[in-house]
Amino acid sequence: MPDEPFDIVAIGDAIVDVLARRDDAFLAETGVAKGTMRLLQDAEADALVAAMRESGPVSEVPGGSAANTLAGAAAAGARCRFIGQTGDDRLGTLFGAHMHALEIAFDTPPLRHAPTGRCLILVSPDGERTMQTNPGASHHLTPDALDEEAIRAAKFLFLEGYLWGPETPRAAMRRAIEIAHAAGRRIAFTLSDSIALPGRRDSLAKLVADGGVDILFANEYEACLMANVDRPDQAIALLSAQVSTLVLTKGARGAMAIARGERVEIPAAPVPEVVDTTGAGDQFAAGFLAAQVRGDDLRGSLEHGARAAASVITHVGARPVAGFETGDA
Repeated sequence: MPDEPFDIVAIGDAIVDVLARRDDAFLAETGVAKGTMRLLQDAEADALVAAMRESGPVSEVPGGSAANTLAGAAAAGARCRFIGQTGDDRLGTLFGAHMHALEIAFDTPPLRHAPTGRCLILVSPDGERTMQTNPGASHHLTPDALDEEAIRAAKFLFLEGYLWGPETPRAAMRRAIEIAHAAGRRIAFTLSDSIALPGRRDSLAKLVADGGVDILFANEYEACLMANVDRPDQAIALLSAQVSTLVLTKGARGAMAIARGERVEIPAAPVPEVVDTTGAGDQFAAGFLAAQVRGDDLRGSLEHGARAAASVITHVGARPVAGFETGDA
């Protein structure tokens, strides 16, 4: 651990996005249904990656929801540490190198028996994305991988919903929550995506209801799924009573937050041209947390989050452009 405590310690998927632009014929040849999102076993992912490489250019870009958020927070000046599991392979080395280039501390020992997680993204000529994810080593993160001293000292512990499903990393996250709460630290949790909620909603709802989360990030649809209600106002009423700070993003309609009875709403930051909305939620959380680290109030934190989200959607990719380059293979 460094001489100064980290501002944010995050736990999440250590994933590398493997991107390729391919036509519908390639999807048909490889048996991939256009526009779908599904999980792949290691062998399935290996076969699809091989076909992608044989048919044209492929780009490799480190990703993962919490890791993307740390990239934005670090760019805004926060001292960050990431805890996530990679494999002992080339993609794991690439992931670590990019984190270090962003001055994010990352030293979770790699696993030899599992590959680094991959999200295989096929972009069709019409712009539609087909995503096939192989979690690989990321789902083997154990409590032994935690840097308990860093968690105790950090201002915030940040967790992502994608990693909450599998039992092993969920145990690691529960242990991290115990450590942070015992030290009086704040726990921030992002629901990540609506696809991450089915099958884990009940355990997440219990975590929130039991006071395991201080700051909850969600969009309106995710909040409704989480609260098991139909309308955003119902979700807001329920969730804001369970966490000290509820942060809700509303796309082009802006964002809102409720903290200890204070309600603040802001419009979306202006965007000259929307290119790729993939990283909007991750970077909103980055801007909000970085502002909280500085001591900004609720409105200032929301506005910083909105600006960060507006910036990232003007280019392809889920991380800030500054200080970050993609790796081509």
